[in-house]
Amino acid sequence: MDSDDIFEWKLVGKNKKGCRIDKIENFQEKNSPIIRFRTSIEGPCVPERFANFLMDSESRKKWDVSIAQVYEAFPIYDLDMANIILGPKLGDCSRLGVGYCQTKQSVVSPREQLTLCGIQDFKNGGAIIWGTEMEDSENHLFPSGKRHVRARSHIFSSTLTPTGPNSFDVEYVLQLSIGGNVPTFMHAPVITETVSQMFSYAKKYFAGGENGDLAKYICAKKSLQNVLQNRESILLPH
Repeated sequence: MDSDDIFEWKLVGKNKKGCRIDKIENFQEKNSPIIRFRTSIEGPCVPERFANFLMDSESRKKWDVSIAQVYEAFPIYDLDMANIILGPKLGDCSRLGVGYCQTKQSVVSPREQLTLCGIQDFKNGGAIIWGTEMEDSENHLFPSGKRHVRARSHIFSSTLTPTGPNSFDVEYVLQLSIGGNVPTFMHAPVITETVSQMFSYAKKYFAGGENGDLAKYICAKKSLQNVLQNRESILLPH
C-alpha cells in the first residue's frame, strides 16, 4: 500500500508486461470490487488520444471485442462554468459530457451504461480521464429503442502522469457492477482481461514511432494550431 493511501488495497498480481493489479472487495458496500491497474508506457503523453481509446467507437473496437457502440451523447460546452465549480486544484476541464455505451451479446446478454465523463488536464502534461454512472432519475437520456441490462460504473478514472519526455505512468481504477445474474466473483476476472487488452493496445499505439498513428496525430494537431495562429495574427491590428 502507498504510504499516503488511506485505503487498504490488496495486491492481486503482477504480470510480465509490467502491470500491477490491486483491489478492494465490496468497496463502499456496492457489492462489487474496486480494481486498480498500474503500468508504464513508452511514448509521448497525449491524454486526449488515451481518452479516445475509451470514448470513440472505432478506436474502442480495436481492443475491446465486446463493444457494440460507445459515443458522447450530450456534450457539455460550458467548460468555463465546469472549471469554476471544480476549482483550480482539480486541473483544467477540457472535455465534459454524458456518454452512452452498449456491449454485444456474449456469454451474458448485452449491457448498457449512461455515464457522466470528463477530462481534467494538468500543467505537467498529465490528465485524469474520469466517469461515473448517471442516476436512474436521468434515464430519459437513454437513446430510444430496446433497453438492455444496466451495468454501472460507480467509479472510473485513468490518471496519466508523465515520467519523462517520452514516457508516462497510467493508473486505471474501475468499480463496475456488471448487473443481471452475473456472480460478484466473476466481475474482477472480466474487468482484468478487458483492461489488459486495452493496455496492450495502448503500449503499441504510443510506441508507434515516427510513422505511427500517434505521430501523424501530433503532426496534424500542430499544423492546425499553426493555421489558427496565422489567422489570428491576420485579424489582429498591426
